[in-house]
Amino acid sequence: MKRRDILKTISMLPLAGSLAPISSVFAAPKPKRNVFTELGLRTFINAAGNYTAMSASLMPPEVMEAINQSATEYVMLEEVQDKVGAKIAAMCHAEAAMVTAGCWSAIVLGTAGVITGKDPDKIKKLPNLSGSGMKSEVIIQKAHMVGYEHSVTNTGATIIAVETAAEAENAITENTAMMWFLNREAPSGKITHEAWLQIARKHNIPTMIDLAADVPPVENLWKYNDMGFDLVAISGGKAMCGPQSTGILMGKKELIAAARLNGPPNGGNIGRGMKVNKEEIIGMYVAMDAYIKRDHQKEWKMWEDKIAYIDNSIKKIPGVTTEIVIPPVANHNPSLMIAWDSQKIRLTKESLGEKLRKGTPSIETISWEKDNSIRITVFMLKPGQEKIVASRIKEELLKNSAS
Repeated sequence: MKRRDILKTISMLPLAGSLAPISSVFAAPKPKRNVFTELGLRTFINAAGNYTAMSASLMPPEVMEAINQSATEYVMLEEVQDKVGAKIAAMCHAEAAMVTAGCWSAIVLGTAGVITGKDPDKIKKLPNLSGSGMKSEVIIQKAHMVGYEHSVTNTGATIIAVETAAEAENAITENTAMMWFLNREAPSGKITHEAWLQIARKHNIPTMIDLAADVPPVENLWKYNDMGFDLVAISGGKAMCGPQSTGILMGKKELIAAARLNGPPNGGNIGRGMKVNKEEIIGMYVAMDAYIKRDHQKEWKMWEDKIAYIDNSIKKIPGVTTEIVIPPVANHNPSLMIAWDSQKIRLTKESLGEKLRKGTPSIETISWEKDNSIRITVFMLKPGQEKIVASRIKEELLKNSAS
């Protein structure tokens, strides 16, 4: 075609722009849906820690990416547990592992597996152990009975409480199923890890340890497997930043196999309701892998720097004293205890906690420990939030100063 013919043809076509207003071409993109605002939910700066009631930890981008990717395809749940369990077991020096619906679920399923083995008839009977012929007693130190032992009794097991090594040994009978150890309370108990294991080995009794929130240090992920505990239970959604509703049970191959038979997706068992989906299982694997590979020394130094910033911001306020505290076992990370003279600063720990909670932005701290004090942690803070926390605490302390 000649040039003038082409131009003539184009001039006869309807204008595309006439089909819609010009403004629609440049319309602003639809704003993203904010479900927190939609539901009227309060979000807050977490200067308290990875407590379950505070929704534990925030999952990093690589974990969310794994969750979103795994949500796009179907896969057999047992195969996911097989593959992920093998990876986690290798990372943690265990024979086998499984992802559970939290640490509590790990303890329930682990205890159930010890009691029933892989016998389907026994599995169906839990928690009705009376007259079943199954071993039903679990030995626990009295100092370790702080509430979490109810996960053991969920199976129908009976707790036998002891204080000394001699009492533990004398408590062992033909009805003893397991010896359970709460790592968080190790400093308060009279029987050490090593002594506990020695007694159990002497009588061929399986052992389980509850680690819950006992990383960092990262080495705890394999320390107790190496030490010789038959089963290790730990939370997945705390310092490892996996899905909050996950936990890990790891240990001896036969016991993990028995635990899995007592849980989902199998039915007719005590753990059917303790479901954990493929997204959570895979997300937990990615979270653990990332956590182990993290630069833990660099991270600890970052926490110390944030604590120091807050400390330096408020410790010179008249009537205020501060102390850097590192819990010995659970939630082992730098925290700052902030205390004050009630004659100089007219606040209670409850009132300061409430003022921080109801302020803008809302801040959660640990305000349920010592009188006239709060404690803060920084390992759950987003970058820069330590400055906000320091400013708000300083503001409230000065505002309520008697001088």
